[in-house]
Amino acid sequence: MTTATPPRTGRTGPTGSSSATPPKAPAGAPAPTTAGGPAPAAGRRSAIDWRIRFGVLSLIWGFSFLLIKVGTHGYAPFQVTFGRLFFGTAVLAVAMLVRRERLPRSIRTWGHLTVAAFILNAVPFSLFSYAELTIPSSLAGICNATTPLWGMALSLVALSEDRPTRRRVAGLGLGFIGVLTVLGAWQGFSGLDFSGTAMALLASLSYAVGWIYVRRTLAGSDSSHLSLTGAQLFMATIQLAVVTPLFTDLPTSFPVVPLLAVVALGSLGTGLAMLIQYGLVAEVGPTTGQMVTYFVPVIATAAGVAVLSEPLHWNTPVGAVIVLAGAALTQRGSSGATRKSAPSTEPEPKPVRAPAATPTPAPTPADQP
Repeated sequence: MTTATPPRTGRTGPTGSSSATPPKAPAGAPAPTTAGGPAPAAGRRSAIDWRIRFGVLSLIWGFSFLLIKVGTHGYAPFQVTFGRLFFGTAVLAVAMLVRRERLPRSIRTWGHLTVAAFILNAVPFSLFSYAELTIPSSLAGICNATTPLWGMALSLVALSEDRPTRRRVAGLGLGFIGVLTVLGAWQGFSGLDFSGTAMALLASLSYAVGWIYVRRTLAGSDSSHLSLTGAQLFMATIQLAVVTPLFTDLPTSFPVVPLLAVVALGSLGTGLAMLIQYGLVAEVGPTTGQMVTYFVPVIATAAGVAVLSEPLHWNTPVGAVIVLAGAALTQRGSSGATRKSAPSTEPEPKPVRAPAATPTPAPTPADQP
């Protein structure tokens, strides 16, 4: 669902996006999904209670997978992804104008944002869109919940400050068992579309890889979170604008319902969701803000079953609970470095409070669908 980069603090995560192991954005996430900069000045609170915004964010990211599925009923997967990025970027551009934010000026920063846009937005958003051609949106939402597991496994190799603990290794193993339960391994994976499921899992892996890349390359940036996020989505939009015409034909018609789904996916599931997440983390902190990750697969499953009449077998919700339990364990007992890092954004992602003049130590995205 996001685009912006679902953050992780002690976790992933909607993309998207997000410290040692990201918490969610977002195509669906999604997650979290973007780079992060200095946190906004503390003390500026929204007139809407954070609990209400938390609930709204959970619903937006949870329904993102349904919107992807509906969008692909009328448009090619690359077209759905391009539309999502275009409308998400438009929302962030308006927010930047209102707040008078400036785009990053460093060529080096733009180079890293281009790579982050590819790994955290263009690739996972496209993979989720293609995956949902053959798998239910509920399964895509559950696959997205594996992002913290990928993130924890990769961080043990790529991030020297992350040391394995028995609790986190147990969480990784438990999460793996949960994935096998969702996929019905004891039945030989019968009735499962392997390619679609593999693409959804690769999308989640892409979020985790992207978060680590952002943390290693954009830590200490003096640009604001909103500025970095807007620039990253802009670069992802350009990438899809180049790729989409090469692999798809122009639509001969514009079905209204799928078109509205794509507009909502971009403007709400990517643009607005990232702004809400950013404000939540700034107000209540990344630990509370990242908890949205655990509601996304539940809402995605409920939406797919209730709205799209997708089939639901016992192993799907049971496996999802096991995956979430494993993901929660990987986020507990992480190193102090996690608490120092600032999150970013598909989902996808979120900044930790810091003096306005102090560069953020390490951006951390959330997993946005």
